[in-house]
Amino acid sequence: MARMNRSSRLSNVFFTFLGAASIGLVVAVLAVAGVFDRTERVVSQSPRAETTPVSDERAADGSVSQIYAETAPGVAFVQNGNGGSGSGFLMDAQGHVVTNEHVVDGGSEFSVRFGEGGDELPAKLIGKDPSTDLAVLEVDAEKLPAETDPLELASSSQLRPGDVAIAIGSPFGLSGSVTTGIISALDRQIRSPNGFPIEGVLQTDAAINPGNSGGPLLDAEGRVIGVNSQIASSSRQSSGVGFAVPVDTVKDVVPQLIEGGDLERAFLGVTSSPDPGGDGAVVADISQVGPAADSELRIGDRITAVDDKEIKEPGDLSSAILEHKPGDRIKLALVRDDEQRTIEVQLGTRPDQISQG
Repeated sequence: MARMNRSSRLSNVFFTFLGAASIGLVVAVLAVAGVFDRTERVVSQSPRAETTPVSDERAADGSVSQIYAETAPGVAFVQNGNGGSGSGFLMDAQGHVVTNEHVVDGGSEFSVRFGEGGDELPAKLIGKDPSTDLAVLEVDAEKLPAETDPLELASSSQLRPGDVAIAIGSPFGLSGSVTTGIISALDRQIRSPNGFPIEGVLQTDAAINPGNSGGPLLDAEGRVIGVNSQIASSSRQSSGVGFAVPVDTVKDVVPQLIEGGDLERAFLGVTSSPDPGGDGAVVADISQVGPAADSELRIGDRITAVDDKEIKEPGDLSSAILEHKPGDRIKLALVRDDEQRTIEVQLGTRPDQISQG
């Protein structure tokens, strides 16, 4: 799939985590320009606004109302015991609910409610991965409402700009809200709660706001194509530029969280920036705790390939590193002082939090 315009480095805007959990300001400078902003806590409105699901009989085949009728019962309002809230969706018949890591961050007790009239079900945190901003809660499957079915997962690899995008969630605590739009762009890069880049992100103009975090982004067939995570805005409200973690990432990470496996990722330990004069990833900073610090790599080196994979921009470098495992030895082709060089580096394990210098 051809990549979109690499102008994904947005400036003069705030990238905002949409969930309710308080997130520390990430100061690491990555390939995406701008800063993350905290969002206000989102709580249920009282009294709750009632929504009336559209019946299958009234909904036109393939319409948004039909998709809503079929999928909304599987979308959850997630309450964090620390006072915040967000959204989520039922992943399987075992009661696993997918949401954002920043929705559950800082909490020890959680509850989930499916539908406007559904009961609040206690939920257990099964696992979370701040590097992809994904988390999994579990509720008692026997207590799920009869009409609540798991949502079907699509593939984000086949998406194209202009494809239909439908968001369902709980903006500002108003559960059961649906908005529509399109996929505005593919292959964006955003920063995760722990400062590392999330690759392959979907951009959409479907209105998403604080409280939508963790809710599903659906395609024209009602299948999950992403998990709504952030917006680009200077006012903490929808500006028509929203971002969703792609469902292919969900399908990779969530099973590991459910199985309780450790999510160990390869780590080089550099921050890179685009080369204004051509292709490559220019080393802008080298972490003191990463393997790059003990290698021949230097700030200013322009990395052009990892093994046999060509590197055209910083996102390519991140993706290439993540295709390896900790302990793998890789060859970096680079340009330094107009001279071609090749160096070897043994990859380490990504730390829990990004560090500078």
